[in-house]
Formats: sequence, structure tokens, C-alpha cells
Amino acid sequence: MKFSAAPAPWRWTGLLLGCLTAALVSFALFASTARAQEPAPAGDQPAPAAPAAPKAAPAAPNMFLHIIVSVGPVFGTILLIVSICLVALCVLLSMDLRMSVAIPPGFVEDFTDTVNKRQFKAAYEMAKGDNSYLGRVMTTGMSRLQYGIEDAREAAFNMVDSIRASKDQLVAYLAVIGTLGPLLGLVGTVWGMIGAFISLGGSQPQFNVLAANISHALVVTLIGIGLSVPAIFCHTFFKNRLTRISMDTANIADDLLTQMYHNSKKPAPAAATMPTVDVAADNRVPSAAVKQK
Repeated sequence: MKFSAAPAPWRWTGLLLGCLTAALVSFALFASTARAQEPAPAGDQPAPAAPAAPKAAPAAPNMFLHIIVSVGPVFGTILLIVSICLVALCVLLSMDLRMSVAIPPGFVEDFTDTVNKRQFKAAYEMAKGDNSYLGRVMTTGMSRLQYGIEDAREAAFNMVDSIRASKDQLVAYLAVIGTLGPLLGLVGTVWGMIGAFISLGGSQPQFNVLAANISHALVVTLIGIGLSVPAIFCHTFFKNRLTRISMDTANIADDLLTQMYHNSKKPAPAAATMPTVDVAADNRVPSAAVKQK
């Protein structure tokens, strides 16, 4: 009975489809917002009307549209790519770092029953055909079991460290995104503040333009911090989960290797019923021949 994780091509296909969907939705929102902000053509503008009575103060702008417009095409594209990478990494790690993927529920029971029946070759084929973390660790440890239990344990623990290092590389990218988020926001803020001071240094400074430039600059910082907070949280969460899975896999692999080693050292049940008379007779023949000589 074989237990294995979901095929890797299907997982990567799901991730790519999710990233493309998020990119298309974001692009549609940005395009609709830019279209709404475009001025009307000169031919479509109505004729100037007579001066009317003073109106009430205009309503506050929509915060969501203001954020999209403030980000702009340059920082918007960069932050969109970073956010898609963050979501893809979180989905990939959520699918890989699961206890059911690392240690399949029925693998330990089936492996133990096979070893108790002294079907060591079938147990090795079972572990070799399983794509889980435990199956890979057991395959490496069983291949060195003929040299002793200590050698098998060392090989299994080295395999655990190798798997952990490969997954830790993906987890480390979350920390990179958590660090880059505020830095990208700071770059956007500095860029917006430069434009604000340029407008302030004119012959007739307009404070409404200055306030708009500062507002646009702070939006980029807000989005950068908004990317950094979930990235730091997910980095700590998946790092702790990876440590837990590695420890459980190493402990269970050690128990199974020890059980297999002791079962291999026990005499086979059929050894007690072996015909010892023939062996004794074969041993007496050379001794008789020696006496005759």
C-alpha cells in the first residue's frame, strides 16, 4: 500500500493559475480606475453654464481608488509582483508542510506489519515507492542498515537535514519579502516627498498640491508595510511547522529502523524445524574418514 503526496505538476499548475488570476484582477481594477480618472474629450464637454449658487463641500474621495491611483504604474507593478510571490509561497508551503504529507497516516502501520512478517524487501519497496518525507528518510536509512544501526541512523538523520534545508530555502524568501516591503515603501515615500518639495519650491506654492503629493507618498509606505506584516507572520509560522515536522519524522524513522534491525537479527521461525540430522550426518562423514586415515 503506497501513500504519496499530490503530484508536483498539479500543485505548480494551481499556483500559476492563481497567480495569473490575481494579476488579471489587479490589472482590470487598475485599468478601470485609470479610465475613470481620464478627463472627458473636448468635444464631449458641455457648454459653460451660467454661474449657479454655491454648492456644498465635495464629498471625500474613495479611499480604495485613491490608493490605486497613488501607487502608480511603477511601484504598483513592483508591489503587485511581490504580493503574487508572497501568496504563491504561502500556498506552496501550506501544501507541502503538512503532517499528512510528511508522515502518511497508514504508512507506519503498514510498514510495521510488513517488518513483523519479516518481509524486509517488501518493506524497502514500500518506503522507496512513497514520496513522503518519512518514505525518503526510511529509504536512505534502510540502504545503510547492513552496516549497522548507527550507520543507518546517521544516514537517516542526514536525509532529514537535507529535506529541511530544501524547504528552509523557500521559508527564507518570506523573510526577504518581509524585509523588502518597508524598504519599497520607503523608496516610494522619498520619491513622493521629492515631488512635494518641488511643488512647494515654486513661485506660488499650492498647498493642495503639496498635500496630494504627501498623501500619494504615504500610500506606498502603507502598502509596503501591509505586505511586510503577513510575510513576517508566515515566515515564523512555517519555520516552526518545519521544525516540528522534521523532529517527528526523525523520531519515527529512528523507531522504525530500530524495529527493523532487531527483527532482522532474530532467527527465522522456520529455523527451529530445519533438519539437523542431515547436517550432523554430513559432519560425521569427514570425521570418519579422518579416523580411517
